[in-house]
Amino acid sequence: MSTLRELLRLGRPAPRGVARSVGLGAVTVLAGVGLMSVAGYLISRAAEHPPILSLTVAIVAVRAFGIGRPVSRYVERLSSHDLAFRVLARMRVSFYRTLEPRVPGRTEAYRRGELLSRMVEDVDAMQGLLLRGIAPPLVALAAGAVSVTVAGLLLPSAALTLAIGLLVGGVAVPLVAWRAGARTGGRQAEVRSELTAELVEALRAAPELAVLGADAAAMHRIERLDAELVRMARRDALASGMVEGLATLVAGATVVGVLAVSVRATSVGTLDRVLVAALALGAMAAFDAVAPLPAAAMGLRRTLASGRRLLEIGARPPTVVDPDQSLPVPADTAVALEDVSFDHGTDETWGLSDLDVSIPPGRLVALVGPSGSGKSTVAALLVRFLDPDAGRVTLGGTDARSLRQLDLRSSVTLDGQDAYLYASNIRENVRLAKPGAEDQEIEQALRRARAWDWVTSLPEGLDTRVGEEGAEVSGGERHRIALARSFLAGAAVMVLDEPTAHLDPATAEAVMTEVTAGGEDRAVLVITHRPEGLQAMDAVLTLRRGRLVPA
Repeated sequence: MSTLRELLRLGRPAPRGVARSVGLGAVTVLAGVGLMSVAGYLISRAAEHPPILSLTVAIVAVRAFGIGRPVSRYVERLSSHDLAFRVLARMRVSFYRTLEPRVPGRTEAYRRGELLSRMVEDVDAMQGLLLRGIAPPLVALAAGAVSVTVAGLLLPSAALTLAIGLLVGGVAVPLVAWRAGARTGGRQAEVRSELTAELVEALRAAPELAVLGADAAAMHRIERLDAELVRMARRDALASGMVEGLATLVAGATVVGVLAVSVRATSVGTLDRVLVAALALGAMAAFDAVAPLPAAAMGLRRTLASGRRLLEIGARPPTVVDPDQSLPVPADTAVALEDVSFDHGTDETWGLSDLDVSIPPGRLVALVGPSGSGKSTVAALLVRFLDPDAGRVTLGGTDARSLRQLDLRSSVTLDGQDAYLYASNIRENVRLAKPGAEDQEIEQALRRARAWDWVTSLPEGLDTRVGEEGAEVSGGERHRIALARSFLAGAAVMVLDEPTAHLDPATAEAVMTEVTAGGEDRAVLVITHRPEGLQAMDAVLTLRRGRLVPA
């Protein structure tokens, strides 16, 4: 119930919308009950060969219920699905807002395919929250109560029999269905997520897998997960079939019971014989109210399992949070790490210990050191992807934790070594740093990144699409597009993580010449393994095992 309450809080379904959908659903079921009951009465009464005019009201009622039922069903489907999709949209936005502050610091425990599965499949499963979890029980309660009340006006014993049947069909059978889905309901979402993760990784690493001869092993893992998912689906189908059979048995037994008490009442003269068929057929139609509940119970278990997976991410605290009351960005843009220590919490990666680095405006600093020494951690701290465990990162003497992340990153920009390119064209990938930039500004940024000559050599120029994650361009070209973003952003502090990776020595030297010619008002930190441009730096710092050491 706590999971259900939390998901409803995130989805915020409109009470009026829920009431409208439930009301229309109840009207649809009751129209079916009315149709069957009046039709039963009409057939029985017509068998007595009464004057035709005495059947007019019943004939009109049959027509009205016959037309009204599909119309109300259509409107109910429109209303309920509109409500479900609105709730789904809010939950999707809510999940993204939950995920965004936890990237990249709190998502390292999840594989990329698993996050994709949670964002797509688990969020999409939330549309069943109202369609299968909330609306059907409320519709069953409303329509069942009205059906029993009407039956009670005709024959109390029939109403009692119908009420018992509806309670068994609407409570006991769904509980059996809930228990039947216990073995696979929660596990299905996990296996589907694992399968998605394996597929994503296999597709991304297909060339390497083929070259190394590991493709068969990858396919075996995928086939194993797929087979497990199929087994669960079969088990669910078997359980669903058994539950449906049980529901049909309960409905049939109830109709027989209603028919039996009705015949007995007729024999003792307490019920008109023409109402026997009306009560029996009405009872049969009343089970339309509880018929969806067993499947809804099984579906709700799967929905709640997906919901728990979504809430699990939100339960992990964000790596960084904005202050309740942020300070304005200082005019002084000197950036510094003051006695900073940071622990990744793993044995494989070095943290930082008592690190002091200061980069005033106009100063060029290079940070070098072996892989895993903590260089990229420094970059992440400067843009507040991470916060230090001890010490502080400052901008103009102001603790970065006192500034909004958005404000800080407008002054400090990062060109990461794994910068992402969207499946769009070169223009839009560069313009990401400054959405309103004109083509002339984009051209200038690409010139500074030493990429303009390459762009003009392409048949479509700036309109050339780079493919998903930049798959249609080389590593060096991808790096220069990302570097052009940093130039276009024009931030007061530039942090460049391996800006010359994948570049030939001549191009790397040209790029570093442009970087070091950044002007007197810009602070630049270059994280690199390569020697190009180091001679032009004001300082070269060497980092080993999280500590600064003499060069």
